[in-house]
Amino acid sequence: MNWLKSTLASVAGTQEPIYGPEAIQSVAKQTEAARFTELTKEDLRWRALQYTNVETQTFYAMGDNGTLAMVQVIYSNIVGIHTTAQFNSKIFNLKGDGPHNWHSDPLSNFMFDEKMLSFGADNLAVSLNEEGTAYTIRSTVSEDSVVDLTFSRAAPGFVIGKDGTSYFGTDAENPWGSMHHAFWPRCTVQGTIKTKEETFDLGGRGMFIHAIQGMKPHHAAARWNFVNFQTPSYSAVMMEFTTPPSYGSTVVNVGGIVKDNEIVYAGVNNTATHTDTAKDEESEWPEPKSIKWNWDGKTTDEKEFHAELDGSLGNRQDRIDVMAEVPGFIKTIAGSVAGTKPYIFQYAPQEKLTLKLKVGDEEVAEEGTMFSEATFIS
Repeated sequence: MNWLKSTLASVAGTQEPIYGPEAIQSVAKQTEAARFTELTKEDLRWRALQYTNVETQTFYAMGDNGTLAMVQVIYSNIVGIHTTAQFNSKIFNLKGDGPHNWHSDPLSNFMFDEKMLSFGADNLAVSLNEEGTAYTIRSTVSEDSVVDLTFSRAAPGFVIGKDGTSYFGTDAENPWGSMHHAFWPRCTVQGTIKTKEETFDLGGRGMFIHAIQGMKPHHAAARWNFVNFQTPSYSAVMMEFTTPPSYGSTVVNVGGIVKDNEIVYAGVNNTATHTDTAKDEESEWPEPKSIKWNWDGKTTDEKEFHAELDGSLGNRQDRIDVMAEVPGFIKTIAGSVAGTKPYIFQYAPQEKLTLKLKVGDEEVAEEGTMFSEATFIS
């Protein structure tokens, strides 16, 4: 979010020409050769690209006691001359009777280890173990959010296709932008986040995502949909973005479902459909009230596969005006020139939803816990 604000401010919402859909090489094209690739330790390296990009490691925790939290490292480079790092943490107040415990703090003296597998800064360490199977996140960056968490991979991680990356540009051999996602969909979580008032036990399940957006945010995507769904046996993830008209309003969707310690399905034949919406008066965006998520394709052993998650999103947990702290004149220029008005809507329904799966002729249904986001940018 902070990177989005700073890059939008630096470019004042400039628009791109209409290149057409042929100017994006979707990761879906890679699935003709390989539907997905299991992650190795080496795939988890930080890239630290030297041009405009944002690279994130995001950890979502769903405690067995019902606590929902996320922590995130953002490493960003703006037009190749200004590098920053930020640490975000958020404990959701699911009862809705007060604010969320949300902190976003700039980092000082940040660096990577020699192998680019771990990240550190003053009062922060995000470390991958020697086996490449667990991250520890320890932070005292904020005294109101002292983080001590371990995310252990419970099922294989994956990228879609060969490298999990969609490329932007009119010359496929020399792309000028990219979008990358790598997933650990199912993790075991141990540890706590301690605030001034309370210590939150986050022992339970979680998800880890390593993402790289290698271009200006409003040029890469106009909208996003994301879901993280955890049941006792299954974990489901979907990440979908729609490009601006400059790239043909192309939809790119990546996702997968794991069961216990194995990948059941990973691919691109997925959809996120807003089945019920209502105009949000503050943002004027059509805020979703219900979403239907579908995953379709074949399992790793070539059986026909279908999964769906459908239902009400419940009361919105948060609505984030990304441009809230950007100076007014920049906000006006960004909105009028590029139609840029980024808002993030976050949901965590308190009523259990049901993941329905059909593998070959076998049908299974299991209740679980969901966190999802719908983002509108331009």
